[in-house]
Amino acid sequence: MKESSIYIHIPFCDHKCIYCDFYSIITGDNVQLYLDALKKEIEYYAEKFSAGRIFSTIFFGGGTPSLLTPDQIEEIILHLKNNFSISDDAEITMETNPGTVNRDKLKEFIDAGINRISIGIQTFDDEELKFLTRIHDKQTAIETVWLAKEVGFNNINVDLIFNLPKQTKEKWLLNLQTAFELPVTHLSAYSLILERGTILNKLVLDKKVILQDEDYDADLYELTIDFMTRNNFLQYEVSNFAKKGFECRHNLAYWQYKDYLGFGTSAHSFVNGKRWWNYSPLKFYVDAVMKKGNAVIGEELLTGQQKKEEFIMLALRSSGLNVVEFNQKFGLDWYQKKENQIKTYLHNGWLIDGNDTLSLTPKGYAVSDEIVANLIS
Repeated sequence: MKESSIYIHIPFCDHKCIYCDFYSIITGDNVQLYLDALKKEIEYYAEKFSAGRIFSTIFFGGGTPSLLTPDQIEEIILHLKNNFSISDDAEITMETNPGTVNRDKLKEFIDAGINRISIGIQTFDDEELKFLTRIHDKQTAIETVWLAKEVGFNNINVDLIFNLPKQTKEKWLLNLQTAFELPVTHLSAYSLILERGTILNKLVLDKKVILQDEDYDADLYELTIDFMTRNNFLQYEVSNFAKKGFECRHNLAYWQYKDYLGFGTSAHSFVNGKRWWNYSPLKFYVDAVMKKGNAVIGEELLTGQQKKEEFIMLALRSSGLNVVEFNQKFGLDWYQKKENQIKTYLHNGWLIDGNDTLSLTPKGYAVSDEIVANLIS
């Protein structure tokens, strides 16, 4: 059985944050129409890809999936189980935002089948939360994490964003310390990225917001790595830290170049070296699925070179590049051509070589883009 993963996009939000470029809609209309289309799309791909596969992770992303009712989430999970082979110990994650759930709803999500929760906090600083136009405050964020633990979630992630405008190192460290004192098993720390089409991008273009430079961003990133590793959180991917045994299996599926199916608006899939993606607008998505069973708007079949480059990039940014596995898949020519470069990175302390696996060091993660670019060029 080929191990694979499933992503479900839930586009509904109660508010659009200034930095967000994910497809989302600020309305609760058409939820049932969307669920009907999701189920039809699931059935379409089950006919093509259910045989010989077992799906070990399901991830509900958004948008804000927790705006759905627990019954609606359970409806989707049951439909997946009726159409695909879902492993008994599947990791089933749902993203949520503070302010959209209470104790009863969190407990009902567990009963619906969710066993891992990812809480989009972004910052524990009330001024920064206002800047990001989040709907919650620091206290609500803290209470949401504790409620998740109290109702039975033992696998809890929080998302944080660093290098916000005027964010000091002391303020960022306080964010990390606050998260560490909560019952979290996983932390995702992302640098603030300016995306085209966002409100934040316009504010920067109009010079109403000034972002801090790349060197300061790198300092905050290295500070993050140092703090998390000192506090027994393993860095297993460029932006993700986990207590031992709590690495996100869904994340790892992406980084280990495994197949995955994506359902819903703007969702991407990758199976057997082919990548495809769906319409973003909800109306286009629903109309396409109801007409032909899928909502594909674009696709690409990766070349051998593209597969090689993506494998290198994904492996190095996560648990490391196993040279033996790589040579079996792609041959010896790449390693022979890059051997001197690799030796330089080993000498500089950016890479380590353990059991034929090249892995980035904390120092190497800080310049990972440069390393990857040089090794795949």
